[in-house]
This record gives sequence, structure tokens and C-alpha cells, in this order.
Amino acid sequence: MPTKKKPQVTPAAARRGELLTTAAEVFAEHGYNATTVRRIADHAGMLAGSLYYHFDSKESMLEEILRTFLDELWDGYDTVLASGLGPRETLEALVTESFREIDRHRAAVAIYQKESRQLAAQDRFAFLADSQRRFEKAWLSTLERGVAERVFRADLDVRLTYRFVRDTVWVAASWYRPGGQHSPEEIARQYLSMVLDGIAVRE
Repeated sequence: MPTKKKPQVTPAAARRGELLTTAAEVFAEHGYNATTVRRIADHAGMLAGSLYYHFDSKESMLEEILRTFLDELWDGYDTVLASGLGPRETLEALVTESFREIDRHRAAVAIYQKESRQLAAQDRFAFLADSQRRFEKAWLSTLERGVAERVFRADLDVRLTYRFVRDTVWVAASWYRPGGQHSPEEIARQYLSMVLDGIAVRE
């Protein structure tokens, strides 16, 4: 069977991607409100007016950054959730996928962590609240299934555990740097060894 060729990336699309990467780093470092189009343009080595050739506003840049991150995150999560794994294996796969997303979209994760609550109040960014509800449902249902199947401890407070897992995974965006000493998979493995020893049923 002939292999499908990857679609060619045009120079304009490549440049757009570079600008979004730059913008994500600036948003993550300085915050959304403190970031101006001029500041993004300065970091990209171009005039502010030239940036408007690619994007109509900083809002549209931020929306594309966050949508791209969340679309990829849910592609991975949905694959895990549809795979029929047991609750422990599902939890392991979700954590691993989360660290892979931090590796791919570290700046976007940092923005999401800092800004999503405030942004979600705007109609343009209502998708952030929708994603958060899906996220909570996926993790809570996995933990509840683990308790019901006696894989996780019967006395486990699933909501408290969800918050702990969520916060300790995503806070890694504040210190993780791609290309470092440990791969996302290795960090996930180390993390899981600490978490699961605390919630799994003792043999």
C-alpha cells in the first residue's frame, strides 16, 4: 500500500507557526494582559504592523495557541479513553499523555494554567470552560472506576485525588524544558510511581 505523503508546509504557514511559538512564550512569561502586539513583534524581530499581516489581534493569536494545544490534548486523551484499558492503566496513560503535551506545548500549558479562569469568562474563550468540564469528567470517572473495581483504595476521596493529580502534573510546565535530561515518558513513570503507591490497594 503506498504511503501517504505529508502535506507540504508553505513558507507562510511555517512563518505563522514560528510567530505563534514566539507569542506563546511571551504570553507565558509576561501574562496575557501585559503582552502587547508590539512586544510580540519585538521578540519576533519584526515591526508590529507586519504582525497584523498574519493575525488580526493578540486575542486571535492566543485563541489559536490554546485551541491547538487542547485539540492535541484531546486527541490523545480520547484515544486513551476509548482503548478499553483498566482504571490503573488508563490513569497511567492519561498522565503520560499529559507530560507529552507539556513537552510539545509547554508555553501553552503555562498560559492555560495562569489565565484560563479569567479568559473563560469571555465568549471567545468559552471553549476553555468546556474543556475543563470534559477534563474533570475523564479523570473523576477513571478514579471512581478504580475504586469500584477495587484497584484503588476504598477510602479514596476521588475529587481530592483528582485535584492533586491535576495540579501536580500541570505545574510541571513551570519548570520543564524540552530536550532536558529526562523524557516526558520518564518523568511520567517517576511521577506515577509516587502517586500510585499512595492510592493503589495494598496486596
